[in-house]
Amino acid sequence: MPDPRKAGATAVMPPLPEAFVARMAARLGPEVEALLEALGQPSPTSVRLNPRKPGGPTGEPIAWCTNGHHLPRRPLFTLDPLLHAGAYYVQEAGSMLVERALAAAGLIGTDAVALDLCAAPGGKSTHLLALLGPGSVVVCNEVNAQRHGALQENVRKWGAPNACITRLPAERFADLPHFDLVLLDAPCSGEGLMRREPVARTQWSPRLVQRCSTLQAALLEHAWQALRPGGTLVYCTCTWAEEEDEGLLHRFLKGHAATVLPIDPLHPGPVRGAIGITCMPHRCKAEGFFIAALRKPGVAPSRHTGGRPVLEHGMLRPPGWNAVPAALRDLIDRVGGALPVRIDTPGGPAPHPAAAFCPEALELLREELPYATLDLGPDDALAFLRGETIAAREARGHALVRCAGLGLGWGRGAGNRWNNRHPAPWRIRTRRSGV
Repeated sequence: MPDPRKAGATAVMPPLPEAFVARMAARLGPEVEALLEALGQPSPTSVRLNPRKPGGPTGEPIAWCTNGHHLPRRPLFTLDPLLHAGAYYVQEAGSMLVERALAAAGLIGTDAVALDLCAAPGGKSTHLLALLGPGSVVVCNEVNAQRHGALQENVRKWGAPNACITRLPAERFADLPHFDLVLLDAPCSGEGLMRREPVARTQWSPRLVQRCSTLQAALLEHAWQALRPGGTLVYCTCTWAEEEDEGLLHRFLKGHAATVLPIDPLHPGPVRGAIGITCMPHRCKAEGFFIAALRKPGVAPSRHTGGRPVLEHGMLRPPGWNAVPAALRDLIDRVGGALPVRIDTPGGPAPHPAAAFCPEALELLREELPYATLDLGPDDALAFLRGETIAAREARGHALVRCAGLGLGWGRGAGNRWNNRHPAPWRIRTRRSGV
């Protein structure tokens, strides 16, 4: 059998770091050979469907995620308009264990005030939006400016009315102990990505592990302080390093009163540890992932939400907005985190790009800014997503562009055409072969 530490190294992947192999051998013993062989194989492809929108590819169900599917092969996702409409999200299967962590906390379907502290590119934020109740408010935060753009695009396209997107340092939330749930997908050394990310192999070192562990410990403190009494902290990484996973949480628990919530993955593959569970690619159809859930002492008062979304100054206020403490509402407003529905332009009010993906926003927008609807087939939809105009007769005002009944963006009437108002950073460049 070829050595997986070298297989593919000259053609595609650099070799696995020898120090990493030695660490895993000390941890797994003879089982390490199965792990190394798995790391030399192609990564599986998986998606998570949006329960608010129809459509999207399906395949083998993922045991621990209600809407998760393994696909038999990887399609060219860029050329599927349903992806751009937010009908599904391409996500690694192990990351979908967030659902089981929320189940352990008893939070699925409940109305909560939640924070995804390091949210880019948005996979776990969109998962929270799918799992929590309709009266929830989910703050999706990413401090890194370069990664923040991807978070905005993915969360807005998901189309939930109760998402607020912020770009704040973690310590800003530590002064606001208002959250029922904080999810910390911590920056890590990325050992679990070594099957599909060459940089995960080239950047890895024992020193990187220690640097990440130090950063994670600080983020843990901020996340814990942001929780209200009785709140739940979900901590996860895409690494196997003890210093960043079980070992880090063990040290954290020595200084904090917390209850470890046992997570049931509904599958024998993920490995149960003393605090959390770990995915390894030779044991289950997933990449490397670690997740744990901790409950803060105390009892959180129930949230009284209800109502419907409200349009206020061009922004969508989610149903649970009044359940959010005033200090947190003010912070979200100061950074413009709520979902924008309408913008003011020199030519008058216009729909915001984000409104095209959210049914609640569209309903409220129609009351004050009527718009036409343009239903396109897949090929024309891809042309729109590339930024092309749409031929028309007597095009006036604004038009919602749809494919398969799902919003893709906006056009502005210009007589014999609809000018394209799809944001330039969201436009695609890929074309079908021969087109």
